[in-house]
Amino acid sequence: MSDIDGMGTERATCVLAPNPSAMTLDGTNTWIIGEPGAEEVVVVDPGPKDGAHLRRVVDIVASQGRHVGLVLLTHGHPDHAAGAEKFAGLAGHGGLGGSGGGRVKVRALDPRHRLGDEGLSEGDVITTGGLELRVMETPGHTDDSLTFWLPADRAVLTGDTVLGYGTTVLEGRLGDYLSSLDRLRAFSADRDAATILPGHGPKLDDPLAVLDHYIDHRRERLAQVEAAVAAGASTAREVVERVYADVDKSLWPAAEWSVQSQLDYLRTRD
Repeated sequence: MSDIDGMGTERATCVLAPNPSAMTLDGTNTWIIGEPGAEEVVVVDPGPKDGAHLRRVVDIVASQGRHVGLVLLTHGHPDHAAGAEKFAGLAGHGGLGGSGGGRVKVRALDPRHRLGDEGLSEGDVITTGGLELRVMETPGHTDDSLTFWLPADRAVLTGDTVLGYGTTVLEGRLGDYLSSLDRLRAFSADRDAATILPGHGPKLDDPLAVLDHYIDHRRERLAQVEAAVAAGASTAREVVERVYADVDKSLWPAAEWSVQSQLDYLRTRD
């Protein structure tokens, strides 16, 4: 396991899922979050439908003498959410470290990924196990992307909105993503955030520098796409061939998603 497994803060601990790839980096970061001494914890992004990983998360919680009270999803992509239903069942049975009360609730912005009646939306405050975990809507990577603020540790859980290294692929609208980054930057400065806990890759202990880099990178890429269009590129693929010429071609399909969002943004801006 890499150094990512087990990293975190006083209240948040990462359990790394064994699903490394070009898109998931080292794998998906599943986060166990709980107040010191509390019997109940929150799990953010159980990860893919990998039984060994899901059982490992439950066993780690049980080894601490605690149980899972709630599952939260940063967004609905399978590498974060596909295992949520199975995990909710495992965590809800006392014999596997849960409370024995059936399936644990899964809360998400998108109703399709919920288990239970409660969703998540801007301004919600999670208090399970005595925690204070605040919900922010940060669309861009996907329309349903959320960020969680853990004020006691001055930590921002960003899902795939900000990664531990590299940059994220956009499935949503670029305008939304730029607004989310600007908002996270202002929020992190105002709250003196100490660390970013991402959905993939290592934690980041200089949030403002990271967010400045993300914002600058997006602006630079947008300028490159604009220049490619001015030079005659008319489709996302043609732009990728120019702008991402030095990138492994296996990543070009994902790059096309981001480029398409940039082309859409440029058209609405004109």
